[in-house]
Amino acid sequence: MIIVTGGTFGLGQSITVELARRGHQVVAFGLSTPQISSTAQGVQSLMAELDGAGLSADVLEADVSRAADVQRVVDHTIARYGAIHGLVNNAAIGPLGTVLDTDEETFDRIVSVNLKGTYLMSRAVLPYMKQAGGGAIVNVGSGAGWGKPNMAAYSASKGAVVALSAAMAYDHLHDRVRVNVAIPGGGGIVSGMSVGRVGGDTEAFLRRPTPGTAAGRSVTGRDLANAVAFLLSDDAATISGTVLDVGCFAGQGGPVPSKH
Repeated sequence: MIIVTGGTFGLGQSITVELARRGHQVVAFGLSTPQISSTAQGVQSLMAELDGAGLSADVLEADVSRAADVQRVVDHTIARYGAIHGLVNNAAIGPLGTVLDTDEETFDRIVSVNLKGTYLMSRAVLPYMKQAGGGAIVNVGSGAGWGKPNMAAYSASKGAVVALSAAMAYDHLHDRVRVNVAIPGGGGIVSGMSVGRVGGDTEAFLRRPTPGTAAGRSVTGRDLANAVAFLLSDDAATISGTVLDVGCFAGQGGPVPSKH
């Protein structure tokens, strides 16, 4: 049984569908209204894809930054399935900006969703994983976590997720709970966040040049989902505290654009 935060749209939708396709019971949740700098909204796209593939998942509306919402999702999961074996902390927002043009409210919201949300969900599920004899947590990171231009608050939040993941991996090693990070890279990956950064214009986003990947194309949501599924599986039974780059060497950051 696996919970996916931000699992109702974009990359989260791909993760939810792939896990369901592989036979997992999945509880996915997100918000019905678009968040700052993102086009992610509603559950219709997820439900349509699940129905079209003959799959099912529990789909809830909840805010990962609110402890009461997180607890409601966990209570639903335990009442329905009796256990939690995996968690994918995917929910995130990523408004652009330097420290000078990021207002305090926006900074707080980015940290609240991206970092606090990861903490709240992990804190809520860890007792159940320990009780069950182990489990796996996959946190979705970003190459911006090593610092990138015009992404000050987002970079700070994602860098903190990498550090938090490593600390959790140490803390829960003997509980047999594995904690890893998966990072989509290479540019060009279509998500609610990436498209939202260009005003919701998917065509404009796709026209932008990207480095691509060793596959000779941009990463897709399913590429990320495959990596997440691996880290959740018994095939990754000894892997914890690892950053798995699904794309183009995200940990190395990227080139600084020329000054105009």
